[in-house]
Amino acid sequence: MFRPGDRVRWETTGDDGLPMVRYGFVGGTNGDGDRVVVMLDGDLKGDRVVDLDQLAPVTITNVELRLHGADLLEDPSLRQGLVNLWWAEADEAGLEIVSIETLGTGVRDVVHDGFALAELRAGSEQYVLRAFRGPSSDTVSVRADDPRRWET
Repeated sequence: MFRPGDRVRWETTGDDGLPMVRYGFVGGTNGDGDRVVVMLDGDLKGDRVVDLDQLAPVTITNVELRLHGADLLEDPSLRQGLVNLWWAEADEAGLEIVSIETLGTGVRDVVHDGFALAELRAGSEQYVLRAFRGPSSDTVSVRADDPRRWET
């Protein structure tokens, strides 16, 4: 599935027991079909062998920022700050955002219980940056989506 040089996103659990996302490049296979060697960004300790089910290729639509605090979605000024936080995450993931235009304090999306925060362009494609309630009521997720995905 993965080849050497592929950019990957590794979802794991940190030493503190909290979920953590790291980015890196596939360095090669480990001899079996269930794991690959990953060179993690900023990790000078060397390569790490990671199970395939913990990895995903880095794409603009799977770089997701997850934050605790429902007030981030409810407070208009905090909602505006989510755009820059997501942009920093996208930069860390190695994505190149061509342009981003914020939509003020966001456009309410009652169908999906969230807000459209910005329109952005990556490569030649257009995306909408959205913030919405995550799996728990106190979690906010921010990610770029194809605008057609949310049409009603």
